Amino acid sequence: MTDIVFPIKFTFNITTFSNDFSAVDASGKTVAYVKQKMFKLKEDISIYNNESKSILNYKIKADRWIDFSAAYSFKDANGKEIGKIARKGWASMWKAKYHIIDQHQQLQYQINEDNGWVKVFDRMFGEIPILGGLTGYVFNPSYSLKDNQGNVIARLKKEPSFFGRKFSLEKLGEMDTDDKERIILGFMMMVLLERRRG
Repeated sequence: MTDIVFPIKFTFNITTFSNDFSAVDASGKTVAYVKQKMFKLKEDISIYNNESKSILNYKIKADRWIDFSAAYSFKDANGKEIGKIARKGWASMWKAKYHIIDQHQQLQYQINEDNGWVKVFDRMFGEIPILGGLTGYVFNPSYSLKDNQGNVIARLKKEPSFFGRKFSLEKLGEMDTDDKERIILGFMMMVLLERRRG
């Protein structure tokens, strides 16, 4: 993932049976096509260069069966682990909280949901007949990534859209090439998990 121009737009497909989305940067270039295998006891995510799926760039796999405190390893096309994201189980019951860990198993970043109430209202509104389909236009949670010094480096925000299928990842601080790769992969995995939660 080089020469990426932020912000990156994640757009979920609503016409396929799999949980998949395209990531397109500000220049209009497709950065990745992310596809989650359905009906797997362990999360299994493939990240391709584009919608044609001609080149597999990364894999993300869970370290255990479906669990709200699982860790998800990022591996490159050669199978080398380049980091992971871990959901902080009970700490994420109210507001989502994740840790991004580097290839040396060191904590690098934390992702925190900015306002837990947004998701609560989103779920409540979603239960209203007919109007529930419009919830993606009303309540839009955001998630901030901070380094170990508390500096905000990036933010993912759900954008107003039908079925809540659009997200935008904005760069707010400096990140080197290796970190950028882990950060983007981390947000890709996180958005799959959080969108499923509602």
